[in-house]
Amino acid sequence: MNKVAIIGSGIGGLATSIRLALKNYDVSVYEANSYFGGKLSSFKKDGFTFDAGPSLFTAPENIEALFSLAKKDITSYFTYRSLDESCRYFFANGKKITAQKNGDAFADEAEKVFGEPSVNIKKYLENSKKAYKNIGELFLDFPLDLSLITKSETYKALLSVKFPYISKSLNSFNESSFKTPEMVQLFNRFATYNGSNPYKAPAMLSMISSLEQSQGTFYPNGGMISITNALVKLAKDVGVKFHNNSKVEKIETLNETVAGVVVNGKRHKADIIVSNMDIYYTYKKLLEDNKFADKVLKQERSSSAFIFYWGINTTFSELGLHNIFFSEDYKKEFEQIFNDSILPDEPTIYVNITSKYDKNHAPDKSENWFVMVNAPAHNEHNWEEQKEKVKRFIIKQINKGLNTNLEKHIVAEDTLSPLNIQEKTASFMGSLYGTSSNSKMAAFFRQQNKSKRYKNLYFCGGSVHPGGGIPLCFKSAKLVADDIQ
Repeated sequence: MNKVAIIGSGIGGLATSIRLALKNYDVSVYEANSYFGGKLSSFKKDGFTFDAGPSLFTAPENIEALFSLAKKDITSYFTYRSLDESCRYFFANGKKITAQKNGDAFADEAEKVFGEPSVNIKKYLENSKKAYKNIGELFLDFPLDLSLITKSETYKALLSVKFPYISKSLNSFNESSFKTPEMVQLFNRFATYNGSNPYKAPAMLSMISSLEQSQGTFYPNGGMISITNALVKLAKDVGVKFHNNSKVEKIETLNETVAGVVVNGKRHKADIIVSNMDIYYTYKKLLEDNKFADKVLKQERSSSAFIFYWGINTTFSELGLHNIFFSEDYKKEFEQIFNDSILPDEPTIYVNITSKYDKNHAPDKSENWFVMVNAPAHNEHNWEEQKEKVKRFIIKQINKGLNTNLEKHIVAEDTLSPLNIQEKTASFMGSLYGTSSNSKMAAFFRQQNKSKRYKNLYFCGGSVHPGGGIPLCFKSAKLVADDIQ
């Protein structure tokens, strides 16, 4: 039985391990941390439970597929619920709206609140849905290589590509699609789902809204950590071996074919290696291949995040699971992130509260707040100095939006900076998605899932094709497993 070594236990690594174990490979997962899940982890503080990383769950069919393959009842491992709303939006001008699951209802509400003709939103969402089905699924579900040209689906996709998807930025496309600045800003936000700048990223990213607004959002019972826990349990049940506190220090090769991994100073033979580690670090540290590492750096890094984990000793009925407090000058926010490489003066604020659904995540009459702002990738920043500045702004904006005095309600606090993200998850510069999509061809320059140079070396996870985010990490795992015979 061929031995497979998987480096890292993020969602991509876990899903790959399950798929390969079901193909009768001898699979071992090596994780540097004491816990599994990579960014998808959790922690407790002062009676509050926090999901540490990703907080949005869409496309549940990706995780369901793994349990179907394993012929296991998913409900014994994992349950989730469909949500009636995707997000509550608070704008700097005082207006607010809840994005309902029903797209028509959302469009009608936006017409009442902002004066945006509902037909504009309905048309946009329908076009996004079609684009995702005709173009997105092709790009996301197949390897990024020449075989894509020979597929019949490719020609259908090419015929469905609208010129503005290629020629315009997402912001320009949205400005031509909507009448009101609020709707432009709301739909610009979807560029951040892969760490990009809506004023530079191509309009093709408009299809991302399809996942949330057309297909719906969901809540994993127990929080996002329940995804990690379910995958680890399933992996163990199908024979995957796990090794935590096991940092891979080197990928060994012989005649440009992988031969094994060095873990905590000890060599482990492997016939196939799958790296779920950031692609830059894979080349730079594990392969000591500076040429390929430098090639990765030619692409602009994605944004990162600065996160506050707050225990709040009261509840806010105005807030739901997902909440956005938009900045007044969205363009300036992204200029400061990508051009100036600084934490924005007035960032957009995202607040996630899982205690809205899991009451045991916070003490009685309290809430657990995951508060995140977009940040530049780490590059010699002093995050401790910037922490208090951004905290003051966040509190000021939330006080204004909710007419409260938030500071007196914060009874527990922890933080996570881009530097912390780099240190804990080996994401180079703390970039959440590896590289950004701030150019028309950026998606086509992402690392393929199979190494061109080293035989039997594969890559999965958010820093490689098809991209970052939980749904795409699942897809990268399928691409890798399907390629390994």
